[in-house]
Amino acid sequence: MPAPKVRTKWRPALALVVYAVLLAVMALPVLIVIWFRTVEASSHRMAPAEIIALAFAFLLTLGVAYVLTRTITGPIDALIARTDEIARGGKAAIRPLESYGTREIAVLSQSFLDLAGKLVDRTEYISSFAAHVSHELKSPLTAIRGAAELLRDDDVERPMTKAERLHFLDNIVADAVRLDALLQRLRDLAQAESSVAEGSSSVADTISSLRERFPALNISSRGDTDISIALPPEAAGIAFANLAENALQHGATLLELRVSADARTAVILVRDDGTGISEANRQRIFQPFFSTRREHGGTGMGLGIVRAMLSSHGGTIRLLPTTGAGAEFEITIPGPS
Repeated sequence: MPAPKVRTKWRPALALVVYAVLLAVMALPVLIVIWFRTVEASSHRMAPAEIIALAFAFLLTLGVAYVLTRTITGPIDALIARTDEIARGGKAAIRPLESYGTREIAVLSQSFLDLAGKLVDRTEYISSFAAHVSHELKSPLTAIRGAAELLRDDDVERPMTKAERLHFLDNIVADAVRLDALLQRLRDLAQAESSVAEGSSSVADTISSLRERFPALNISSRGDTDISIALPPEAAGIAFANLAENALQHGATLLELRVSADARTAVILVRDDGTGISEANRQRIFQPFFSTRREHGGTGMGLGIVRAMLSSHGGTIRLLPTTGAGAEFEITIPGPS
């Protein structure tokens, strides 16, 4: 989407406005003195004290204007220059200003730096994500192409055996299934990171849907499952289904959801009895395409989708330390407004 443009028209500079206002304020006592000197017939000359007072008022006005220029106009001009520098130089240009002048400008500058940092991080994330997607799609496509070429070039004099042909066909089907899984995950991730309509869902309904979708899991619940959370039913289904599928892929037979809530926030603990997550992998599980089950069809996108889905609705997810087998996640999500 192209950036909206500010309508071109003449606008006074801030420094001009500051000086004009202060000079107008100073003009008031000058006009008062002139008025009284005009009315007063006894003298046609200004007294030295009057001249000194007017000169002092003029110098004071210039001093105040200078201070306002240094504390307001200067930092704003520096912030504009830094904006242009960041647009040209990227992340290296994101650094604090030398002077902020006022508290409000300091807060504005910090908000700007935070936003610029997030935008640059987002750009780097998209670049890295695109590279991962290209790699993940290229591998099965290369395998499908190789198997198809072997089948096409089957030699009549030395034909493939039925077992060899079935082997190549099975590889094509398996890679096609993997491609379909990747595309579904990409669709889920796009939905998770896009702006979606607001809505709410019942935790009890979500648990009931999980039991229907994953009959191999014994899904139990504890706590206040009748509450509603600020997550539309479709979004809640995608988030919790990814957690259930992740648990199932790691050998879990039990999935427990414990729900607690206060007036504004719901906390849902999701624990399974699977093989768990090793200490070496705990810091990497939310990275896109990181998977310990790639040879079994894992895409490494499930937990990333869960985090993106929750984040787009004001929620968070984190991995909790566990003792023994299994993994436990803490989901925090606002209640419906």
